[in-house]
Amino acid sequence: MIRLGIWQLDRLEQRRNFNQRVLEQINQPSLDLSLQALIVGDVTVQALSSMEYRKITVTGIYDFNYEVALRNQVWHDQYGVHLLTPLKIQGSEYVIFVDRGWIPGDEFDNGLKNGSWPIYQETGTVFVEGILRNQQIKPDFGRISDPTPMPGGEKLLAWNLVNLEQIQKQMPYPILPVYIQQAPNDVWSRLPYRSEPDLELTEGSHLGYAIQWFTFAGILFFGYPVFIQREERRPVKQDMQPS
Repeated sequence: MIRLGIWQLDRLEQRRNFNQRVLEQINQPSLDLSLQALIVGDVTVQALSSMEYRKITVTGIYDFNYEVALRNQVWHDQYGVHLLTPLKIQGSEYVIFVDRGWIPGDEFDNGLKNGSWPIYQETGTVFVEGILRNQQIKPDFGRISDPTPMPGGEKLLAWNLVNLEQIQKQMPYPILPVYIQQAPNDVWSRLPYRSEPDLELTEGSHLGYAIQWFTFAGILFFGYPVFIQREERRPVKQDMQPS
């Protein structure tokens, strides 16, 4: 029980560190992801992974030949997917994936049959505003990992995780190790529906659970010996057998 209480305190410390890191990035000014910012500014490609949840803008052209979908996404209790599209950054050699938003499950199925989702394509030069996100290499509890794409094999269109290391194996050019979750705005009101990260920046119930486990341990540690002493002092009743 004491160990469970310590574990909850460890979880509380992790939660506080996460909240602090996220708030630091949220309060940073928006980052313009351009060649200048990546090379000569205060940002490097390697540093991008430490900037998750920072606001970001970028201009470029989508490459829909390598668009994929992220499975098991819900919008107002409706099943669907998010479209992930590589964006060739204007004036740069870099490419970054953009989570362009949610589409319904039936449209997703049609895209799997056809090999793409052409009705949702945004052609030409686009300006993207969003939040920087890290890839997910390991699945959460209960989720399934994706198969590894084979070189020269069939392209995997539907993914369970935004695992950019795996997605890179079916790309003809290098991609950045982070992606952008495109933010909603008043101008865009059609599919794909944009969304923001669902963040709960609270300490949760970890402290309460820790106190609970320590309380149980104290009750057991001090109360059980008293219980044993009382049981030992209690007179033994002899069973009365009829003669």
